[in-house]
Amino acid sequence: MSETPSTPGRPVGQRSRPSGADGATTAGVTAAATRETRRGAVTARRVALRLYRWGVLAFLLAGCAQVFLAGLGVFSFGDHDVAGGSSAFDAHRALGFTLAGAAVLILILALIARPGVLPVVLCGVLVVQTSLLQSLLAGLADNAALFGGLHALDGILVLGIAGFLCARARRPR
Repeated sequence: MSETPSTPGRPVGQRSRPSGADGATTAGVTAAATRETRRGAVTARRVALRLYRWGVLAFLLAGCAQVFLAGLGVFSFGDHDVAGGSSAFDAHRALGFTLAGAAVLILILALIARPGVLPVVLCGVLVVQTSLLQSLLAGLADNAALFGGLHALDGILVLGIAGFLCARARRPR
């Protein structure tokens, strides 16, 4: 048998295991640490999944409030009603920006919780819709009413996606 240069007296292919101070092998300690890390990751995923489920539900309910605020803004626009701000649409606008931030948080939670590929992709779509597309369409609606209609249609699509995510998140695995 040939010997390895680093371990004299040991055949090639057999390596000694390094031992710790108490005689336990490093491999055993590493395996225990790996199990603890996995337990921590599983716990983090469970917590993230719970937060994701509640976050999607809250997002859906806030989206319904958003429809109410849009209607309030439209029907009080002629009266110059000041519903909490300089115009009746201020509350609608503020909640819209809040929903955009909530969509980002929901996406982060979905990435941690890993509810599946489709929900993660749809959370990404929600981020694009709420943070980019809604603002773009609302800004363009000042010049052409067509974009205002698309803004409303996109809002319905946002609610539909949020409803789908909410139903799917509540479904038992």
